[in-house]
Order: sequence, then C-alpha cells, then structure tokens
Amino acid sequence: MIQVTRSSMPEYEEYCREIKSMWDTHWLTNMGAKHRQLEEDLKSYLDTPNIVLYTNGHLALEDAIAAMRLPEGGEVITTPFTFASTTHAIVRKGLKPVFCDIRTDNFTIDTDKIRGLITERTCAIVPVHVYGNMCNVSEIAKIAEEYRLKVIYDAAHAFGVRYAGESAANFGDVSMFSFHATKVFNTIEGGALCFKDEGLTEEFNDRKNFGIRNPEDVVFVGGNAKMNEFQAAMGICNLRHVDAEIEKRKKADRLYRELLGGVPGIKVPEISPDDAENRHNYAYFPVLFDGFKYDRDEVHERLKGHGVTARKYFYPLTSSFECYRGMDFADPGSTPAAAYAAERILTLPLYADLEAEEVRMICDVILG
Repeated sequence: MIQVTRSSMPEYEEYCREIKSMWDTHWLTNMGAKHRQLEEDLKSYLDTPNIVLYTNGHLALEDAIAAMRLPEGGEVITTPFTFASTTHAIVRKGLKPVFCDIRTDNFTIDTDKIRGLITERTCAIVPVHVYGNMCNVSEIAKIAEEYRLKVIYDAAHAFGVRYAGESAANFGDVSMFSFHATKVFNTIEGGALCFKDEGLTEEFNDRKNFGIRNPEDVVFVGGNAKMNEFQAAMGICNLRHVDAEIEKRKKADRLYRELLGGVPGIKVPEISPDDAENRHNYAYFPVLFDGFKYDRDEVHERLKGHGVTARKYFYPLTSSFECYRGMDFADPGSTPAAAYAAERILTLPLYADLEAEEVRMICDVILG
C-alpha cells in the first residue's frame, strides 16, 4: 500500500541515543530537559519570540481561544473547509462559529467576505492556513484592528512556512501548530502555540497543567495537555532533518505538477511562492477534479484498487457534520465555494520517502 502520508522518523539508533538519558533521570513528563530543549530549538527554527508546547494541537487551540477571554456565546468567524478540530475547539469553548467562504485558488478564508459577517457579537477570527498556503494575513490584520477582534490562526498545515520574510508563527494574537504524526514535522502527537505577548507564556503553561502554577496555587480550571519527554525527543530528532524532508517533498510535488498540470478537468491548485522571502512546506498535494473523465470519488476508488490511499481532505465540510445538524450555524449552502471544493478535492500521497516511480504510477492510474 502507498498511504496518503508516511510519518517522518529519525534513524532508530538516533532516537535511542536521544532518549537514553531518561533511563538515568526517570523524568518522563512535566516539562523535563527534552521538553525545554525542543522549545528552544523550535523557537529558533520558527523564528518566533515565544512558544509553549502541547501534547496535541487541538488542546493547544482550545487554550489559545480560552486565553483570549472571549465572551460566552460570542461569534467567531472561521472556515468550514478545515479539520474537525478547528470548529470543535470554538464550540467547546462556548462560542458560535460563523462560517466564511473560501478562495478558489488556495482554499484559505476569503477575506473579501469577512466584513459582511461581522456583527456586534463578533469577537474573533480563526482563519486556517490550508495545505501549507497561508491566508491573506495582511488583510486579516487590517480587519482585526478595525473591528478590535482577536485573531487565532490554525497553522496546523504551516510548519516552517514564511511569507514576506516572516514566519507563519508570528501572525495574529496566537498561532497553533500541530505536530501530529501526519504532519511535515512531528513529535508523534504534539502541538504548540506561538505568540508575541510574552505575558501569555505563564498562562498557557498554567492552563495545560491543571491550572497549577506551583504546588499550592491553582489559578485556572485547567486541563492536562503537557507534552511528554518521548514526544519531545522525537521532535528534537525530526527537527534535525526537517529541511531535508521538505526538499524531498518538493521534488515529489514538482513531479506531480509536471504530470498532472494542464490536464483538462484536473485543477492543480496554486501554492505560495518559494523564494528568498517566502517558503512553502509541501505539506499536501491536493487535486480538484471537475470535468475530468472520472469524478473525484471514481479517482479515489481507482487508486484504492491499485493499493494507493488518497484522502478526501477536507470532506465533508465541518458545517455538514452530524453533530451540528439543526444548529443555526450549520448551513453548508452559505459557503458555496467551500462546498464545491469539498465535493471535488482529493489529496494525493505526499511524503519525503515517496519515490518518483510511485508518483508516476499514481498519475498513470489517475489518467488511465
């Protein structure tokens, strides 16, 4: 089987060397040496002033929302073209998602439509960087300043991405990264929050540790979202190799574009530039089928029949989820561009170890 992704891992011996000291210290969690090292390594790599690690990106996103002190029942403008976590985090924090449609070129939130959704109850925007493509961050910043809104980026897909010389970690009030096993950079499971306000560091550390500031002071009704030492050790190892991994992904991406670009009925979406000031991470390879001899679902089944797993990502829209049926915000018809994309998009296998002959085979199956 060729899976849609394959987790990047260091050499077995490298990881064993990294975790060996834990058998001496017996320190396995609670912000140990590996955790502290990874925070510093990532702060440098992501070129961000502040970072707090989490056991996963979802709990990080929930804490980011909670720390913004948004009013209960407040409205948060976001996108339905995303993973379940984004919408769930908003709802679980007692807020109402208001779905904005997406751009058709890179599937990020359509900033031209945000102002028309703002009401007196709007308190924040939660945009999503999609497939490694960043949102229109400059326009979102203008809107947020004009209406005094908080901005929390779901940057799960944007690890290592840069725009106009600036790291994706440094936009908005907070940016959340996922370090799940399927991501460009992984810590097995994991996540992080990046932010400019140094004052948030203590709060995020409190929130992810039951609200415990010290053994006798519990200052928040917090949860348990601490990254353990084995996760951190995996991250330390993987970070050493992530640039090389991205370069390998880039080669596969280029070959896909060479073989599928220009084929009638197949849209290979645009990606952000990759130059001295801008950097793409080649996180995913999405293809939109519209007017091709096979529709998206037929291509999915053809690939499956040849041992290739592709993913309908993102499908369905979060506004179509069964758990939200009957709620006043759950109307897929209000975001026609997102609905159009969700019905036609397919992400093809893309990972560092994907061989050129495998890419050619996948394209042959699609075009055959």
